[in-house]
Amino acid sequence: MEFEFREYRKKDFLTSTEPFDIVYQYHHNRFEMTQAIEQMAALASSVGVKNFKSLFKEYCKEMAHKDSPPIRKNMTNFAGQPFALACGNWIADDAGIRLDTEYGEMVACIHPILPTKRLVNMDHHTEKLELEYCKGGIWRSTIESKRTLASATQILDLAEKGIAVNSENARLLVRYLHDMEYLNYDCIEEVSSIGRLGWVEGYGFSPYMEHLAFDGDTTCKKIFDSVKQMGEYTQWLEMASEIRKTSLFGRILLAASFSSILVQPLNCLPFFVHFWGGTEAGKTVGLMLAASVWADPRLGRYIQTFNSTAVGKERFAAFVCNLPLILDELQITSSRENFDQEIYKLSEGVGKTRGNKAGGVDDTPTWCNCILTNGEMPITSISSCGGAVNRIIEIECTTALFQNPKYVADTCLQNFGFAGQYLIEWLMQYDPHFTMVKQTYKIFLNQLEKLDTTGKQSMAMAVLLTADFLATEALFQDGRALQVEDVMPYLKTKKE
Repeated sequence: MEFEFREYRKKDFLTSTEPFDIVYQYHHNRFEMTQAIEQMAALASSVGVKNFKSLFKEYCKEMAHKDSPPIRKNMTNFAGQPFALACGNWIADDAGIRLDTEYGEMVACIHPILPTKRLVNMDHHTEKLELEYCKGGIWRSTIESKRTLASATQILDLAEKGIAVNSENARLLVRYLHDMEYLNYDCIEEVSSIGRLGWVEGYGFSPYMEHLAFDGDTTCKKIFDSVKQMGEYTQWLEMASEIRKTSLFGRILLAASFSSILVQPLNCLPFFVHFWGGTEAGKTVGLMLAASVWADPRLGRYIQTFNSTAVGKERFAAFVCNLPLILDELQITSSRENFDQEIYKLSEGVGKTRGNKAGGVDDTPTWCNCILTNGEMPITSISSCGGAVNRIIEIECTTALFQNPKYVADTCLQNFGFAGQYLIEWLMQYDPHFTMVKQTYKIFLNQLEKLDTTGKQSMAMAVLLTADFLATEALFQDGRALQVEDVMPYLKTKKE
Protein backbone atom coordinates (compact mmCIF):
# COMPACT_ATOMS: atom_id res chain seq x y z
CA MET A 1 0.00 0.00 0.00
CA GLU A 2 1.08 3.61 -0.55
CA PHE A 3 1.66 5.62 2.65
CA GLU A 4 1.30 9.38 2.70
CA PHE A 5 4.24 10.73 4.68
CA ARG A 6 4.98 14.41 5.03
CA GLU A 7 8.30 15.67 3.70
CA TYR A 8 11.00 15.19 6.32
CA ARG A 9 14.39 16.82 6.61
CA LYS A 10 17.60 15.14 7.66
CA LYS A 11 17.43 16.52 11.20
CA ASP A 12 13.92 15.02 11.63
CA PHE A 13 15.50 11.56 11.41
CA LEU A 14 18.51 12.41 13.57
CA THR A 15 16.99 14.57 16.33
CA SER A 16 13.35 13.44 16.66
CA THR A 17 11.32 10.23 16.75
CA GLU A 18 8.40 11.37 14.58
CA PRO A 19 9.31 9.35 11.43
CA PHE A 20 9.89 6.27 13.59
CA ASP A 21 6.61 6.79 15.48
CA ILE A 22 4.73 6.95 12.17
CA VAL A 23 6.17 3.63 10.97
CA TYR A 24 5.83 1.91 14.34
CA GLN A 25 2.06 2.49 14.44
CA TYR A 26 1.77 -0.35 11.89
CA HIS A 27 3.65 -2.85 14.11
CA HIS A 28 0.53 -4.98 14.66
CA ASN A 29 0.56 -5.86 10.94
CA ARG A 30 4.03 -7.22 9.99
CA PHE A 31 3.41 -6.86 6.22
CA GLU A 32 2.21 -3.27 6.39
CA MET A 33 5.05 -2.32 8.73
CA THR A 34 7.59 -3.84 6.31
CA GLN A 35 6.12 -1.76 3.48
CA ALA A 36 6.18 1.36 5.65
CA ILE A 37 9.82 0.71 6.60
CA GLU A 38 10.86 0.42 2.96
CA GLN A 39 9.04 3.58 1.90
CA MET A 40 10.34 5.61 4.85
CA ALA A 41 13.86 4.27 4.27
CA ALA A 42 13.71 5.50 0.68
CA LEU A 43 12.52 8.90 1.90
CA ALA A 44 15.33 9.02 4.49
CA SER A 45 17.92 8.09 1.89
CA SER A 46 16.78 10.94 -0.34
CA VAL A 47 17.74 13.44 2.40
CA GLY A 48 21.05 11.77 3.22
CA VAL A 49 20.11 9.35 6.02
CA LYS A 50 21.31 5.95 4.79
CA ASN A 51 20.85 3.92 7.98
CA PHE A 52 17.13 4.34 8.68
CA LYS A 53 16.54 0.59 9.03
CA SER A 54 19.22 0.12 11.68
CA LEU A 55 17.95 3.19 13.57
CA PHE A 56 14.41 1.83 13.42
CA LYS A 57 15.58 -1.54 14.72
CA GLU A 58 17.04 0.17 17.81
CA TYR A 59 13.83 2.20 18.14
CA CYS A 60 11.80 -1.03 18.17
CA LYS A 61 13.99 -2.48 20.91
CA GLU A 62 13.40 0.62 23.02
CA MET A 63 9.64 0.49 22.43
CA ALA A 64 9.60 -3.20 23.35
CA HIS A 65 11.14 -2.35 26.72
CA LYS A 66 8.58 0.42 27.33
CA ASP A 67 5.64 -1.81 26.40
CA SER A 68 6.87 -4.80 28.42
CA PRO A 69 5.14 -5.86 31.63
CA PRO A 70 7.25 -5.80 34.81
CA ILE A 71 8.12 -9.48 34.46
CA ARG A 72 10.25 -8.62 31.43
CA LYS A 73 12.62 -6.43 33.41
CA ASN A 74 14.71 -9.43 34.41
CA MET A 75 17.26 -9.85 31.61
CA THR A 76 19.85 -12.45 30.67
CA ASN A 77 23.32 -11.58 31.91
CA PHE A 78 25.77 -13.84 30.06
CA ALA A 79 29.34 -12.70 29.37
CA GLY A 80 29.76 -12.21 25.63
CA GLN A 81 26.07 -12.84 24.88
CA PRO A 82 24.87 -11.79 21.39
CA PHE A 83 22.24 -9.56 23.03
CA ALA A 84 20.21 -9.46 26.23
CA LEU A 85 16.76 -11.05 26.33
CA ALA A 86 14.01 -10.78 28.90
CA CYS A 87 13.95 -13.97 30.95
CA GLY A 88 10.92 -13.44 33.20
CA ASN A 89 11.26 -15.34 36.48
CA TRP A 90 14.37 -17.19 35.34
CA ILE A 91 17.82 -16.29 36.63
CA ALA A 92 20.12 -16.46 33.60
CA ASP A 93 23.79 -15.63 34.07
CA ASP A 94 27.20 -17.25 33.73
CA ALA A 95 26.40 -19.59 36.62
CA GLY A 96 23.64 -21.15 34.49
CA ILE A 97 19.87 -20.94 34.19
CA ARG A 98 17.86 -21.38 37.40
CA LEU A 99 14.35 -20.97 38.67
CA ASP A 100 13.33 -20.34 42.29
CA THR A 101 10.40 -22.55 43.26
CA GLU A 102 8.66 -23.54 46.48
CA TYR A 103 10.86 -26.63 46.45
CA GLY A 104 14.07 -24.63 46.13
CA GLU A 105 16.26 -23.62 43.21
CA MET A 106 15.81 -25.74 40.05
CA VAL A 107 18.54 -25.77 37.36
CA ALA A 108 17.54 -25.86 33.68
CA CYS A 109 21.09 -25.68 32.31
CA ILE A 110 24.51 -25.20 33.88
CA HIS A 111 25.82 -22.96 31.08
CA PRO A 112 24.50 -19.97 29.10
CA ILE A 113 22.03 -20.76 26.31
CA LEU A 114 19.41 -18.60 24.56
CA PRO A 115 17.43 -18.45 21.28
CA THR A 116 18.78 -15.90 18.81
CA LYS A 117 16.86 -16.45 15.53
CA ARG A 118 13.58 -17.91 14.36
CA LEU A 119 13.90 -19.60 10.97
CA VAL A 120 10.81 -20.08 8.78
CA ASN A 121 11.31 -22.62 5.99
CA MET A 122 10.27 -21.31 2.57
CA ASP A 123 9.25 -24.74 1.29
CA HIS A 124 7.30 -26.17 4.23
CA HIS A 125 6.63 -23.04 6.37
CA THR A 126 7.90 -24.93 9.40
CA GLU A 127 9.83 -23.11 12.13
CA LYS A 128 13.18 -23.81 13.71
CA LEU A 129 15.18 -21.95 16.34
CA GLU A 130 18.81 -20.98 16.27
CA LEU A 131 20.28 -21.46 19.74
CA GLU A 132 23.54 -19.94 20.90
CA TYR A 133 25.27 -21.45 23.92
CA CYS A 134 28.58 -20.98 25.69
CA LYS A 135 30.92 -23.78 26.76
CA GLY A 136 34.44 -23.08 28.02
CA GLY A 137 34.13 -19.39 27.16
CA ILE A 138 33.39 -20.15 23.48
CA TRP A 139 29.99 -19.31 22.00
CA ARG A 140 28.61 -21.86 19.55
CA SER A 141 25.33 -22.16 17.67
CA THR A 142 22.96 -24.86 16.49
CA ILE A 143 19.66 -24.88 14.60
CA GLU A 144 16.97 -27.18 15.96
CA SER A 145 13.36 -27.94 15.06
CA LYS A 146 10.53 -26.80 17.30
CA ARG A 147 9.50 -30.46 17.67
CA THR A 148 12.87 -31.28 19.23
CA LEU A 149 12.81 -28.29 21.57
CA ALA A 150 9.23 -28.96 22.67
CA SER A 151 9.82 -32.54 23.85
CA ALA A 152 11.62 -33.54 27.02
CA THR A 153 12.58 -36.77 25.27
CA GLN A 154 13.78 -35.37 21.95
CA ILE A 155 15.64 -32.42 23.48
CA LEU A 156 18.11 -34.99 24.85
CA ASP A 157 19.54 -35.11 21.28
CA LEU A 158 21.12 -31.71 22.03
CA ALA A 159 23.58 -33.49 24.32
CA GLU A 160 25.43 -34.59 21.17
CA LYS A 161 26.05 -30.90 20.40
CA GLY A 162 27.65 -30.35 23.80
CA ILE A 163 24.60 -28.83 25.49
CA ALA A 164 24.31 -29.94 29.11
CA VAL A 165 20.92 -31.66 29.02
CA ASN A 166 19.96 -34.96 30.64
CA SER A 167 16.86 -36.79 31.80
CA GLU A 168 16.85 -34.73 35.03
CA ASN A 169 16.85 -31.19 33.60
CA ALA A 170 15.24 -31.83 30.19
CA ARG A 171 11.74 -30.67 31.18
CA LEU A 172 13.05 -27.45 32.72
CA LEU A 173 15.18 -26.69 29.66
CA VAL A 174 12.13 -27.17 27.42
CA ARG A 175 10.18 -24.76 29.61
CA TYR A 176 13.01 -22.21 29.70
CA LEU A 177 13.45 -22.14 25.92
CA HIS A 178 9.68 -21.86 25.42
CA ASP A 179 9.48 -18.93 27.84
CA MET A 180 12.48 -17.21 26.27
CA GLU A 181 11.02 -17.34 22.78
CA TYR A 182 7.59 -16.01 23.70
CA LEU A 183 8.78 -13.40 26.17
CA ASN A 184 10.99 -12.02 23.39
CA TYR A 185 8.92 -12.89 20.33
CA ASP A 186 9.27 -9.40 18.80
CA CYS A 187 12.97 -9.13 19.65
CA ILE A 188 14.14 -12.43 18.16
CA GLU A 189 14.93 -11.94 14.48
CA GLU A 190 12.79 -13.95 12.05
CA VAL A 191 14.58 -15.00 8.86
CA SER A 192 13.66 -17.06 5.83
CA SER A 193 15.40 -20.41 5.59
CA ILE A 194 15.79 -23.27 3.15
CA GLY A 195 17.10 -26.80 3.35
CA ARG A 196 18.16 -27.28 -0.28
CA LEU A 197 19.54 -25.59 -3.37
CA GLY A 198 17.64 -24.46 -6.47
CA TRP A 199 14.58 -22.49 -7.48
CA VAL A 200 12.19 -21.32 -4.75
CA GLU A 201 8.90 -20.36 -6.32
CA GLY A 202 8.09 -16.69 -5.92
CA TYR A 203 11.43 -15.85 -4.29
CA GLY A 204 14.44 -16.67 -6.45
CA PHE A 205 17.27 -19.17 -6.39
CA SER A 206 18.88 -20.70 -3.33
CA PRO A 207 21.49 -19.86 -2.08
CA TYR A 208 21.66 -16.52 -3.93
CA MET A 209 18.77 -14.80 -2.12
CA GLU A 210 19.62 -12.16 0.46
CA HIS A 211 19.19 -12.88 4.18
CA LEU A 212 18.69 -16.59 3.57
CA ALA A 213 19.63 -19.11 6.27
CA PHE A 214 20.26 -22.83 5.88
CA ASP A 215 18.13 -25.08 8.09
CA GLY A 216 18.66 -28.46 6.45
CA ASP A 217 20.44 -31.60 7.50
CA THR A 218 23.85 -30.91 9.00
CA THR A 219 25.40 -33.50 6.66
CA CYS A 220 24.36 -31.28 3.71
CA LYS A 221 25.71 -28.07 5.24
CA LYS A 222 29.17 -28.67 3.73
CA ILE A 223 27.67 -28.97 0.23
CA PHE A 224 25.45 -25.90 0.77
CA ASP A 225 28.46 -23.87 1.93
CA SER A 226 30.49 -25.04 -1.10
CA VAL A 227 28.19 -23.05 -3.40
CA LYS A 228 30.08 -19.78 -3.09
CA GLN A 229 32.47 -17.49 -4.97
CA MET A 230 36.21 -17.76 -4.59
CA GLY A 231 39.14 -16.24 -6.48
CA GLU A 232 38.82 -14.11 -9.64
CA TYR A 233 36.03 -14.40 -12.18
CA THR A 234 38.25 -13.03 -14.97
CA GLN A 235 40.73 -15.89 -14.54
CA TRP A 236 37.99 -18.50 -14.70
CA LEU A 237 36.40 -16.80 -17.71
CA GLU A 238 39.73 -16.68 -19.56
CA MET A 239 40.27 -20.40 -18.95
CA ALA A 240 36.71 -21.36 -19.92
CA SER A 241 36.83 -19.21 -23.07
CA GLU A 242 40.03 -20.95 -24.16
CA ILE A 243 38.40 -24.35 -23.62
CA ARG A 244 35.44 -23.32 -25.76
CA LYS A 245 37.89 -22.59 -28.59
CA THR A 246 39.81 -25.86 -28.38
CA SER A 247 37.56 -28.60 -26.92
CA LEU A 248 34.10 -29.70 -28.00
CA PHE A 249 33.96 -31.94 -24.93
CA GLY A 250 34.67 -28.94 -22.72
CA ARG A 251 31.93 -26.93 -24.39
CA ILE A 252 29.42 -29.72 -23.78
CA LEU A 253 30.49 -30.06 -20.13
CA LEU A 254 29.97 -26.36 -19.50
CA ALA A 255 26.65 -26.38 -21.36
CA ALA A 256 25.44 -29.37 -19.34
CA SER A 257 26.32 -27.64 -16.08
CA PHE A 258 24.47 -24.46 -17.07
CA SER A 259 21.51 -26.47 -18.41
CA SER A 260 20.60 -27.87 -15.00
CA ILE A 261 18.83 -24.68 -13.88
CA LEU A 262 16.62 -24.70 -17.00
CA VAL A 263 15.19 -28.21 -16.62
CA GLN A 264 12.45 -27.15 -14.19
CA PRO A 265 11.42 -23.84 -15.85
CA LEU A 266 11.15 -25.68 -19.19
CA ASN A 267 9.03 -28.45 -17.59
CA CYS A 268 11.46 -31.13 -18.75
CA LEU A 269 12.59 -34.37 -17.15
CA PRO A 270 15.98 -34.91 -15.47
CA PHE A 271 18.61 -36.31 -17.81
CA PHE A 272 22.14 -37.72 -17.66
CA VAL A 273 25.24 -36.53 -19.50
CA HIS A 274 27.87 -39.26 -19.16
CA PHE A 275 31.51 -38.97 -20.29
CA TRP A 276 33.38 -42.24 -20.61
CA GLY A 277 36.71 -43.45 -21.93
CA GLY A 278 40.13 -44.67 -20.90
CA THR A 279 42.24 -43.30 -18.10
CA GLU A 280 44.23 -40.06 -18.62
CA ALA A 281 41.39 -38.58 -20.71
CA GLY A 282 40.82 -35.84 -18.13
CA LYS A 283 37.27 -36.90 -17.23
CA THR A 284 37.54 -35.98 -13.54
CA VAL A 285 39.02 -32.60 -14.46
CA GLY A 286 36.02 -32.20 -16.76
CA LEU A 287 33.65 -32.67 -13.84
CA MET A 288 35.69 -30.16 -11.85
CA LEU A 289 35.20 -27.66 -14.67
CA ALA A 290 31.45 -28.28 -14.63
CA ALA A 291 31.28 -27.95 -10.84
CA SER A 292 33.34 -24.74 -10.82
CA VAL A 293 30.46 -22.99 -12.57
CA TRP A 294 28.60 -23.14 -9.27
CA ALA A 295 30.75 -24.28 -6.38
CA ASP A 296 34.00 -25.52 -4.88
CA PRO A 297 35.00 -28.30 -7.31
CA ARG A 298 37.15 -30.28 -4.91
CA LEU A 299 36.12 -33.92 -4.62
CA GLY A 300 34.01 -34.43 -1.52
CA ARG A 301 32.88 -30.80 -1.44
CA TYR A 302 30.37 -30.41 -4.25
CA ILE A 303 31.38 -33.38 -6.41
CA GLN A 304 30.43 -36.75 -4.92
CA THR A 305 31.30 -40.28 -6.08
CA PHE A 306 29.29 -43.34 -7.03
CA ASN A 307 30.49 -44.94 -3.79
CA SER A 308 27.19 -44.40 -1.97
CA THR A 309 23.89 -46.17 -1.40
CA ALA A 310 20.79 -45.66 -3.53
CA VAL A 311 19.23 -43.67 -0.67
CA GLY A 312 22.36 -41.51 -0.44
CA LYS A 313 22.24 -40.67 -4.16
CA GLU A 314 18.52 -39.92 -3.91
CA ARG A 315 18.97 -37.53 -0.99
CA PHE A 316 21.91 -35.81 -2.65
CA ALA A 317 19.83 -35.35 -5.82
CA ALA A 318 16.93 -33.89 -3.82
CA PHE A 319 19.29 -31.55 -1.97
CA VAL A 320 20.95 -30.06 -5.08
CA CYS A 321 17.46 -30.08 -6.65
CA ASN A 322 18.04 -27.78 -9.65
CA LEU A 323 21.83 -27.55 -9.61
CA PRO A 324 23.69 -30.34 -11.41
CA LEU A 325 24.12 -33.65 -9.62
CA ILE A 326 27.78 -34.54 -10.26
CA LEU A 327 29.02 -38.09 -9.61
CA ASP A 328 32.57 -39.27 -10.28
CA GLU A 329 33.93 -42.73 -11.24
CA LEU A 330 31.09 -45.01 -12.36
CA GLN A 331 33.28 -48.13 -12.19
CA ILE A 332 33.37 -48.15 -8.37
CA THR A 333 29.67 -48.99 -8.17
CA SER A 334 29.29 -52.45 -6.66
CA SER A 335 26.41 -53.97 -8.63
CA ARG A 336 25.73 -53.14 -12.25
CA GLU A 337 22.25 -54.68 -12.11
CA ASN A 338 21.19 -52.57 -9.15
CA PHE A 339 22.80 -49.51 -10.66
CA ASP A 340 20.67 -49.80 -13.81
CA GLN A 341 17.67 -49.43 -11.50
CA GLU A 342 19.28 -46.42 -9.78
CA ILE A 343 19.77 -44.76 -13.18
CA TYR A 344 16.10 -45.17 -13.93
CA LYS A 345 15.07 -43.82 -10.52
CA LEU A 346 17.40 -40.82 -10.73
CA SER A 347 16.13 -39.95 -14.20
CA GLU A 348 12.54 -40.05 -12.88
CA GLY A 349 13.24 -37.13 -10.55
CA VAL A 350 11.13 -38.54 -7.71
CA GLY A 351 12.39 -40.43 -4.70
CA LYS A 352 10.86 -43.19 -2.62
CA THR A 353 7.89 -42.49 -0.36
CA ARG A 354 8.78 -43.50 3.19
CA GLY A 355 6.75 -43.81 6.37
CA ASN A 356 7.77 -42.19 9.63
CA LYS A 357 7.52 -43.02 13.32
CA ALA A 358 4.43 -40.84 13.74
CA GLY A 359 2.44 -43.11 11.43
CA GLY A 360 2.42 -40.72 8.47
CA VAL A 361 4.76 -40.37 5.52
CA ASP A 362 7.78 -38.12 5.00
CA ASP A 363 7.85 -35.61 2.17
CA THR A 364 8.69 -37.39 -1.07
CA PRO A 365 12.04 -36.03 -2.33
CA THR A 366 12.04 -34.55 -5.83
CA TRP A 367 14.62 -33.00 -8.15
CA CYS A 368 14.70 -31.60 -11.66
CA ASN A 369 18.20 -31.17 -13.02
CA CYS A 370 21.04 -32.45 -15.19
CA ILE A 371 23.04 -35.36 -13.80
CA LEU A 372 26.71 -35.28 -14.83
CA THR A 373 28.72 -38.49 -14.52
CA ASN A 374 31.93 -40.06 -15.78
CA GLY A 375 33.61 -43.44 -15.86
CA GLU A 376 35.76 -45.83 -17.86
CA MET A 377 32.70 -47.55 -19.34
CA PRO A 378 29.30 -46.56 -20.74
CA ILE A 379 26.61 -45.89 -18.16
CA THR A 380 24.06 -48.02 -20.02
CA SER A 381 24.16 -51.67 -20.96
CA ILE A 382 22.08 -53.91 -23.20
CA SER A 383 19.88 -54.72 -20.20
CA SER A 384 19.21 -51.08 -19.22
CA CYS A 385 15.58 -49.92 -19.24
CA GLY A 386 14.56 -48.10 -22.41
CA GLY A 387 13.13 -45.17 -20.46
CA ALA A 388 16.45 -44.63 -18.71
CA VAL A 389 18.54 -45.02 -21.89
CA ASN A 390 16.36 -42.40 -23.55
CA ARG A 391 17.34 -39.81 -20.93
CA ILE A 392 21.08 -40.39 -21.12
CA ILE A 393 23.45 -38.56 -23.44
CA GLU A 394 26.61 -40.66 -23.58
CA ILE A 395 29.82 -39.14 -24.88
CA GLU A 396 32.84 -41.32 -25.54
CA CYS A 397 36.10 -39.47 -24.94
CA THR A 398 38.17 -40.71 -27.87
CA THR A 399 40.77 -37.99 -27.20
CA ALA A 400 41.86 -36.04 -24.14
CA LEU A 401 39.28 -33.49 -23.01
CA PHE A 402 41.85 -30.71 -22.48
CA GLN A 403 45.23 -29.75 -23.89
CA ASN A 404 46.51 -28.80 -20.44
CA PRO A 405 44.39 -30.54 -17.76
CA LYS A 406 46.60 -29.36 -14.87
CA TYR A 407 46.06 -25.72 -15.85
CA VAL A 408 42.30 -26.33 -16.00
CA ALA A 409 42.26 -28.10 -12.62
CA ASP A 410 44.41 -25.47 -10.89
CA THR A 411 42.33 -22.61 -12.27
CA CYS A 412 39.06 -24.27 -11.25
CA LEU A 413 40.29 -24.99 -7.73
CA GLN A 414 41.34 -21.38 -7.19
CA ASN A 415 38.51 -19.57 -9.06
CA PHE A 416 34.94 -20.83 -8.92
CA GLY A 417 31.28 -20.05 -8.23
CA PHE A 418 30.88 -16.91 -10.36
CA ALA A 419 29.48 -18.02 -13.71
CA GLY A 420 26.37 -19.79 -12.43
CA GLN A 421 25.28 -16.93 -10.20
CA TYR A 422 25.93 -14.39 -12.96
CA LEU A 423 23.80 -16.38 -15.41
CA ILE A 424 20.90 -16.54 -12.94
CA GLU A 425 21.16 -12.80 -12.27
CA TRP A 426 21.20 -12.17 -16.03
CA LEU A 427 18.07 -14.31 -16.48
CA MET A 428 16.28 -12.57 -13.62
CA GLN A 429 17.04 -9.19 -15.17
CA TYR A 430 16.40 -9.84 -18.86
CA ASP A 431 14.03 -12.82 -18.94
CA PRO A 432 12.38 -13.29 -15.53
CA HIS A 433 9.43 -15.23 -17.00
CA PHE A 434 11.67 -17.40 -19.22
CA THR A 435 9.87 -16.23 -22.36
CA MET A 436 13.04 -16.05 -24.46
CA VAL A 437 14.34 -19.26 -22.90
CA LYS A 438 11.21 -21.16 -23.91
CA GLN A 439 11.28 -19.75 -27.44
CA THR A 440 14.94 -20.71 -27.88
CA TYR A 441 14.23 -24.19 -26.52
CA LYS A 442 11.39 -24.70 -29.00
CA ILE A 443 13.62 -23.69 -31.91
CA PHE A 444 16.27 -26.25 -30.97
CA LEU A 445 13.65 -28.90 -30.20
CA ASN A 446 12.05 -28.47 -33.63
CA GLN A 447 15.43 -28.91 -35.30
CA LEU A 448 16.27 -32.01 -33.26
CA GLU A 449 12.89 -33.65 -33.83
CA LYS A 450 13.63 -33.78 -37.55
CA LEU A 451 16.54 -36.12 -36.84
CA ASP A 452 16.41 -39.88 -36.35
CA THR A 453 16.26 -39.76 -32.55
CA THR A 454 13.70 -40.07 -29.76
CA GLY A 455 11.66 -37.36 -28.08
CA LYS A 456 13.45 -37.64 -24.74
CA GLN A 457 16.87 -37.44 -26.40
CA SER A 458 15.71 -34.36 -28.31
CA MET A 459 14.36 -32.79 -25.13
CA ALA A 460 17.58 -33.30 -23.18
CA MET A 461 19.80 -32.02 -25.97
CA ALA A 462 17.53 -29.03 -26.64
CA VAL A 463 17.86 -27.97 -22.97
CA LEU A 464 21.64 -28.30 -23.24
CA LEU A 465 21.82 -26.25 -26.46
CA THR A 466 19.53 -23.59 -24.99
CA ALA A 467 21.74 -23.26 -21.92
CA ASP A 468 24.86 -22.90 -24.05
CA PHE A 469 23.17 -20.21 -26.15
CA LEU A 470 22.24 -18.25 -22.99
CA ALA A 471 25.72 -18.62 -21.50
CA THR A 472 27.22 -17.39 -24.77
CA GLU A 473 24.98 -14.30 -24.73
CA ALA A 474 25.28 -13.53 -21.03
CA LEU A 475 28.86 -14.51 -20.16
CA PHE A 476 31.22 -15.50 -22.97
CA GLN A 477 30.01 -13.31 -25.86
CA ASP A 478 32.29 -15.19 -28.25
CA GLY A 479 29.75 -16.38 -30.83
CA ARG A 480 30.66 -20.05 -30.15
CA ALA A 481 27.28 -21.37 -29.06
CA LEU A 482 26.80 -25.07 -29.77
CA GLN A 483 24.72 -25.95 -32.82
CA VAL A 484 22.67 -29.06 -33.60
CA GLU A 485 25.31 -30.37 -36.01
CA ASP A 486 27.93 -30.22 -33.21
CA VAL A 487 26.02 -32.65 -30.99
CA MET A 488 24.40 -34.94 -33.57
CA PRO A 489 27.01 -37.71 -33.09
CA TYR A 490 25.99 -38.07 -29.43
CA LEU A 491 22.26 -38.61 -30.00
CA LYS A 492 20.95 -42.16 -30.00
CA THR A 493 18.87 -43.22 -32.98
CA LYS A 494 15.41 -44.69 -32.54
CA LYS A 495 16.79 -48.09 -33.47
CA GLU A 496 19.44 -47.84 -30.75
